[in-house]
Amino acid sequence: MVTEALAATGRKAAMPFIMLTVLIDMVSVGLIIPVLPALVGSFTTSAADQVFWYGVVAFAFGFANFIGSPILGALSDKYGRRPILLLGFCGLALNFFATALAGALWVLIAVRLVGGAMQSNAAVANAYVADITPPDQRAKRFGLLGAMFGIGFMLGPVTGGLLGAIDLHLPFFVAGSLALINLLYGWLVLPESLEPAKRRPITASALNPIASLRALSQLKGVGLLVAVVACTGLAQFVLYSTWVLYGHFRFGWGPKESGLSLFAVGVMSVFVQGWLLGKLLKRFSAQRLAVIGLISSSLAYACWGLSTQGWMMYAVIFVNVFGFTAAAAIQSIISGAADASTQGQTMGAASSLNSLMAVIAPLFATPLLGMVSHLPQGDWRLGAPLYFCAVLQAAALALAVIHFRGQRRSRVLAGGPAGSAA
Repeated sequence: MVTEALAATGRKAAMPFIMLTVLIDMVSVGLIIPVLPALVGSFTTSAADQVFWYGVVAFAFGFANFIGSPILGALSDKYGRRPILLLGFCGLALNFFATALAGALWVLIAVRLVGGAMQSNAAVANAYVADITPPDQRAKRFGLLGAMFGIGFMLGPVTGGLLGAIDLHLPFFVAGSLALINLLYGWLVLPESLEPAKRRPITASALNPIASLRALSQLKGVGLLVAVVACTGLAQFVLYSTWVLYGHFRFGWGPKESGLSLFAVGVMSVFVQGWLLGKLLKRFSAQRLAVIGLISSSLAYACWGLSTQGWMMYAVIFVNVFGFTAAAAIQSIISGAADASTQGQTMGAASSLNSLMAVIAPLFATPLLGMVSHLPQGDWRLGAPLYFCAVLQAAALALAVIHFRGQRRSRVLAGGPAGSAA
């Protein structure tokens, strides 16, 4: 009894530790978002070239992360979450400092390749939370983790925008310093979450990103949700790839204005995922919340593309309340389909899928934005990348509804409760 009580206390204490770890991690990542396109632009001579090479830089990071995420996820299943998180913090610090010192585009691309391969903190953090959380509480816990991401994106981009207005390289040095602080914090404080009895050996299939995605799709209860994650992830990364440059072309925004807009996104993410989500889950099932969230975000993407004034972007951000619930709801469903010994591999596969979308996103975002970058600020066609995101999100919505209805029919045929699907 005493041992169980101590274990329970340790598990409760671990959640604040991982939340603070993710917060510091996301602040450091958020710092560079408003200034990375401008840094790429410092090596180019035209708007079209800036869009193209920014797409290449984004592709390099996403491709390396796609290859590395399932490997690091599988390593965390064998050796524990803590050492892999520490490796990720180390990779982030090296990536930021090297980016700040890059003197040519090819150096910047090489640095992003190495950084992407070493960085799987989001996947391992999700597996960490799954380790210490009962299945029926995971949606709420993933929401809390999402709130930490939101706070990071609330503090990071606005700080990065202000620092970038002083010097384009300054945010990268600050971000690297924060990653080193996280490394020290994790080394001294962060406890291990994965018990030795639940660790598993590494298999060749676990190291193969394609095989890990196939295994993810075969988990009972997941199915079409893999396609839903793919569509929403692609939409999200097209948005990430174009938000700063879209704001610049459409409204004349600089790093400061881009940082403030992302601050607004962070505020809503913290409010919804850190406080409102727990209350919504008492009223809605994770499935229903995912569907409502996908409807909301589909409309939000279209409205962002149609916005003609900067304040309209903020209005859509604050109205899109349910859009911030979809990811946590879907993530909890996928996590619940995996057993305790494969959480790292499952979350790594989900992260790898997102990384694959990050690889693909510039292939769509760059041509779409490049085709309209010459148009005047008031032209509605400048929103082309965001209209594409709206279509992707609508496709995800249709797939989610089909999946949840299929699950409900299966439960009825099996003699179980129909539940609430869509």
